[in-house]
Amino acid sequence: MSLNLDPITLEVLTQALISIVREMRATVCRTASSVAIYDAKDFSCGLFAPDSQVIAQSEDIGSHVVPMPWSVRSAMEKLGSTLVPGDVILVNDPYTGGTHLNDVAIIYPVFQDGRLIFFPAVRAHWADVGGMVPGSMSGKATEIYQEGIRIPPIKILEGGKVNQAALDLLLANMRVPDERLGDFHASLSACRVAEMRIHEICARYGVDTLLEGVRLDLDRAEARMRACIANLPDGTYYYEDYLETFMGGLFEPLLLPLALTISGERMTADFTGASTQVPFPVNSTAAVTAAGVFITVKSVFDPQAPLNQGSFRPIEVIAPPGTIVNVQRPAPAGSHGEIRKRVIATMIGALSQMAPDKVAGDLCRTSFHNLIGGFDTRAKREWVHYEWSAGGNGAFAENDGPSAMASIDWGDLATVQSTEVIESRMPLLVESSQLATDSGGAGKMRGGLSMQRALRILAPEARYSLLSDGAVVPAFGVLGGLPGFPVGAWIDRQGIIEDFDTPGKVAGHPVAEGSIVMIRSAGAGGYGDPLERDPQRVADDLREGYVSATAAQELYGLALDAAGRVDPVATVALRKQLLAARFKLTAVVDDAVFEKGAVSRRRICRLNPADAGSAGIVESDLVELDTRCAAPLRAWARLDASVGPGTLPIDRRGLSILKIVEGNSIELRRVGVPARPRVGFAKAAQ
Repeated sequence: MSLNLDPITLEVLTQALISIVREMRATVCRTASSVAIYDAKDFSCGLFAPDSQVIAQSEDIGSHVVPMPWSVRSAMEKLGSTLVPGDVILVNDPYTGGTHLNDVAIIYPVFQDGRLIFFPAVRAHWADVGGMVPGSMSGKATEIYQEGIRIPPIKILEGGKVNQAALDLLLANMRVPDERLGDFHASLSACRVAEMRIHEICARYGVDTLLEGVRLDLDRAEARMRACIANLPDGTYYYEDYLETFMGGLFEPLLLPLALTISGERMTADFTGASTQVPFPVNSTAAVTAAGVFITVKSVFDPQAPLNQGSFRPIEVIAPPGTIVNVQRPAPAGSHGEIRKRVIATMIGALSQMAPDKVAGDLCRTSFHNLIGGFDTRAKREWVHYEWSAGGNGAFAENDGPSAMASIDWGDLATVQSTEVIESRMPLLVESSQLATDSGGAGKMRGGLSMQRALRILAPEARYSLLSDGAVVPAFGVLGGLPGFPVGAWIDRQGIIEDFDTPGKVAGHPVAEGSIVMIRSAGAGGYGDPLERDPQRVADDLREGYVSATAAQELYGLALDAAGRVDPVATVALRKQLLAARFKLTAVVDDAVFEKGAVSRRRICRLNPADAGSAGIVESDLVELDTRCAAPLRAWARLDASVGPGTLPIDRRGLSILKIVEGNSIELRRVGVPARPRVGFAKAAQ
């Protein structure tokens, strides 16, 4: 039955539901116990229909809200027939639609006249849910049981009464349980506020009118997205990327291929061929994988309209079970941020081939989960600090990428956590927070810079863990843009630098009092050829400390006169020299461009040894193949005397990714790894 809502009433109802979510968020911020929640806003709220569709959100974290329908669906399959007013569901299980174990969700059924009409829900990052290390997220977990306590959909309240036995059991297996209890009640309070507001709207407009407004809002979002997809050229576009593991202590890249098909008004993202899941924290769920696809498409093609499930109806995601993009028990699933961002990267790579003006360089590759904690013997208490220093965002056609700022999947998550709050709540001293010079990928538009932070330990002892990615394979640029910096972490023990043998993956590393934990997030990829950047902008970046004098000269071709001003004539001459020096090879079709690693395939770049020497490339170097037409391909160098001099073997899929044909030239460059301690730093992050 259609109620023929007029446009004004429809918009009033739409905004009323979004307003409810905003009030939920305000409630959580004002009542939560954890720094990560009330100060850094690592939580999200939403309203969901009984069939699991998200119908309203506000400035929430897309990586929380967009996968939530899977959790609601799992809860309904298990408990739906038994739900009555006063029941409340608690869940964090990745295998039933969750993200990772730290993201604990409360799903709150709302009834009107005995009819289930909505689920307000809050998904909040609890700073610790048990497991092998303080903060729960270990860079070396081999099974999910090491990552914390797993909560399938359970009724934590039944008929309005708390299931105290279940709550006690959960909190007994978590560090700092009083904080966890406070966060639980904050989420519960937010849902109760939503219930009250929903009843007020129903009393004013009637439940049928409200639900009709929801239906129409979902339908118009779907129509908008279908129109956006219909504007893209039909066809299948490919891209590939890698996640990082250290199986047996040795580096092993895991392949993540994407086939993105456009057919009229529909889009299919197919990850068939992804590496099988591994006993290492790089796997995540189908819900998270789909969220990465949805977030990318929404951000690129329809960013202004409110988010709801209608936008995602024309999009199908294929994530084969038992792979890194659809993890199954008992493999660890804590790496949801890394899979999600790598899915976004593959989407950017594919979309750059069909809509280059709408994409940006690759973003900062990782959620960069840093955990420090332990038992403070002086204060006689446990403590856990969760830090995710934000990285750079990709440069785009109109401007440079933002630095140390939330990426498209993070909503309004605080990206530079408050020094004052950290130091007042934790036995830590924030020595510095700075943007890292040269960390943003060079380009006509520069990628956003990463942030480097120094945290001095003030407790008698602590343990440090890191779960991240992009420590070996950095963010890529597009249309000729260069890579950003990889992530980095090290310990400064009174001037003695201690590195980790598994970059980006650390588990409970002991840190003595007075030592400094140094963390550097990832920089983002550039957009366009760096030699086309306005020389004055390069000079401005040099003055601000965003780029070094070496990078300004060698990457951007900037020449200055004796007074430090741009020398236009010398700059043109230098840029011609750098352009002529770029190393290029002729593409020849050859299918022997992949090799089998211990658990996954990887693309290799077979080079004649003389060509490798001319390019300054040695065996096993990470290299980029680029035509400056879309996104580059990454591969590992293999010296092979059987390869003809001046040629580069590549398969037909690789040619399509680079948008060339056999016989065209491919630029080849080594992807260098920066030295650990940078000499200079840009101005402090604000």
